[in-house]
Amino acid sequence: MPYPGASWEPQAHPRQQPHEYLRLGTVKLLTLLRPATGEVRAKGVTHCPNAVLHAWLKREVAALLATLPEPPPALDPGAHRAQWTRWQEGLRVRITLPADLPPLRLLLVWDNLTGHHTPELLLWLFARGVMVLYTPLSGSWLNMAESLQRILGRRALQGQHPQTTDQIIAWLEATATAWNADPTPFIWGGKRAARRHRAWQRRHGLGGSGAYTAQPLHWRHYGLVQHK
Repeated sequence: MPYPGASWEPQAHPRQQPHEYLRLGTVKLLTLLRPATGEVRAKGVTHCPNAVLHAWLKREVAALLATLPEPPPALDPGAHRAQWTRWQEGLRVRITLPADLPPLRLLLVWDNLTGHHTPELLLWLFARGVMVLYTPLSGSWLNMAESLQRILGRRALQGQHPQTTDQIIAWLEATATAWNADPTPFIWGGKRAARRHRAWQRRHGLGGSGAYTAQPLHWRHYGLVQHK
């Protein structure tokens, strides 16, 4: 069954890599996205064990926190803790928060990688006012950083034929730097969803079917005839 995609190929003839393509290694792009500003912090690596992931994440989160305003004065302990626990409302599996919590300063949305559940990393984040939120399984589309990675990957590599992993890393990081020169803020739903909603409101359904018309129908009044 046909479905929307970036390209179309004849049946039984899938799209193939060009003859210049040589699989000589892969690259992972570590990404932190701040949706409100569109700023991205990205780093290309060839391997991503916890030693690499956690060190990079701590460094970038610390730099990001340094750009935020100072937290407000201490609140009532009950209200203070409520700032954290409100983000766990409705969750069937909740994170065990420490007894002593600093002011909440940042929300970190990420997926369910095993390395994201490391107690040492979570306690480090909690101690600095960072609340973590996990996307559900098979729900990577809820993480906007996934969307930005696709944008950066296309801009950096489409139509190119890198020969080494170092080239891929350099191109990806250069593309991220260019993105930050004029970033695009991300809004969940955004203008596209609003346009779809307005377009749906302009439709006029025909009876109880799924058909519709873009223009309202002009109804006529007919005499009523009864048959007995």
